[in-house]
Amino acid sequence: MNGADALVFTGGIGENAPAIRARICEGMEWLGIAADRARNDALRGGEGRFDQDGSRVQLWAIPTDEELLIARDTWRVVTGADVRY
Repeated sequence: MNGADALVFTGGIGENAPAIRARICEGMEWLGIAADRARNDALRGGEGRFDQDGSRVQLWAIPTDEELLIARDTWRVVTGADVRY
C-alpha cells in the first residue's frame, strides 16, 4: 500500500478530545503524520482536518452517530436482515 492516505478519528473521544488526538499522533512523523496543534485544538465536535500543510497523511476528525450504528446492528442481528450502510 506504500503508506496511508489518511488517519481518521471518530466517536466521542475522536471528535471531542484534541489532547488525545495529539498524543496519538506524537512521534509518528516517520509515517508522514504531522498534526497542526492550532487546528487540532480548535476542532471539537465537528468535522475537520487538522494535519499540517504539506503533511503526507491527512488527519481528520469526523463525527459519527454511534446510536444509529448500534440500532442498525441490533436490527440486523434480531431480524437476520442484511442491512447495508
